[in-house]
Amino acid sequence: MTDVIVRNIIGKYYEVASKKTLTAKNLEALGATRLSELVMEITKGDIEAKRHLRLELAGAQGSGEVAREIRKRLSAIARSNSFVEWDKIKKLIKDLEVQRSAIINHVVEDDPPEALELMWRFVALASSVFARCDDGSGRVGDVFHCAVDDLGEIAIVANPDPNYLAAQVFNALIENDYGQYDFLIRSVTPALGLKGLDILKKQVVDFSKEPMSKPINRDVIGYGSSGPLYADDYAKRRRESMVNLALLEIADAQGDVDAYIAQKSDNAKTVPAVAAEIAGRLLAVGRIEEAWNAIEAVDEDRRGWIPFEWEQIRIEVLEAMDRQDEAQDFRWLCFERSLNGSHLRSYLKHLPDFDDMDAEDRAMELVLLYPSIYQSLNFFTLWPNIDKAAELVLSRANELDGDHYETLTTAADALEEKYPLAATLVRRALIDFALIKGRSTRYKHAARHLHECENLANTIDDFQSFETHDAYLDRIKVEHSRKSMFWGLVAK
Repeated sequence: MTDVIVRNIIGKYYEVASKKTLTAKNLEALGATRLSELVMEITKGDIEAKRHLRLELAGAQGSGEVAREIRKRLSAIARSNSFVEWDKIKKLIKDLEVQRSAIINHVVEDDPPEALELMWRFVALASSVFARCDDGSGRVGDVFHCAVDDLGEIAIVANPDPNYLAAQVFNALIENDYGQYDFLIRSVTPALGLKGLDILKKQVVDFSKEPMSKPINRDVIGYGSSGPLYADDYAKRRRESMVNLALLEIADAQGDVDAYIAQKSDNAKTVPAVAAEIAGRLLAVGRIEEAWNAIEAVDEDRRGWIPFEWEQIRIEVLEAMDRQDEAQDFRWLCFERSLNGSHLRSYLKHLPDFDDMDAEDRAMELVLLYPSIYQSLNFFTLWPNIDKAAELVLSRANELDGDHYETLTTAADALEEKYPLAATLVRRALIDFALIKGRSTRYKHAARHLHECENLANTIDDFQSFETHDAYLDRIKVEHSRKSMFWGLVAK
């Protein structure tokens, strides 16, 4: 009986509490009149909120009214020339998102062609918007890239004439000053169809053959590795890049591997990343021997840094050629070279039962002796093998450099529960770097690491050949006694 009473009391408490929770259902209980008053009160002085409300009111009158409101706002944004400071970027993004969402939510269903035209106008704002703001975070660019994706989806529903759509795409690519149209061809391919892609390809090829219309301009607009960059040279390079990228995307959209390859120079084909792209496309259409030739076009003696994509495609081609043993040997070679866990997992997966355990042990020993302790530590942390990570730290502690902040902090967090001494040594490296180099911006983190070392000290039974916490603390107090900012943070 007591349990029933308690449950009833708790139930009534949550019922009362739930009625005070801000939910759409609870707000409905206030009634339309009171809600309207509250909305007007809350949005007073909030221009963005009022714009949003006006769009909703226009939506109640039909998509035509919404389209008119959107068009007015897009024109106002296009006319604006005031610079948007970094702290106003969020408001700009919110304003843009409201307009983009209104096109999708209120116009597309009733009038797809109108929605398509509005979205074109929306993305066309990019140049003027980027010209008056610093988009270092890439958030403004993300809004326009989403709009380009929307273009493709709306175009499918609107079903415009392929000639007209191809012309719009071509004109947009020419105006791609800020990369807003980078993914346009991929987005509108379903709407263009084969006919539209052929039309677009012809426009791009014809454009590439046209002479530069502007007179020679030898104004210096920047400097590159080869010297000054002149305005007319830049314009020429920009056009060549636009043509090349467009033809590559069109070739992919048409499934024309040969056209894609034709856009790559002989020199480019020896670059691992390019060779991987070509080989992957050839492999996908069953041209295995050609894929092998493409992947092997890379200069073995001048490889330098090899991307994972090239290694992976080479393995896939070897398997397609039924050269399984070579593929397996290459997996191990790639692992030895880069300590890439994906290659090791794949290598172990292809071994017979029970052989994988011996191979994994051999791999762990290799990682322990790898020249870069940071790659080794990162591998052990991610694999994960915390036992080996601790062994690595204890055996090579003198190699730790606190400048590798991300790798070391992640490793210290992983080590501290089971191996507090190893975690302490890692954090000492971080502290030492900040103090020895006088990196005042890291003092806050270094002070935190010192407190963490102090907390771990009580869990360490044997410091082995390393300083105890008290000895370490006494030493850095002497060596860095003048770092008052650091010690002030430690005292907090």
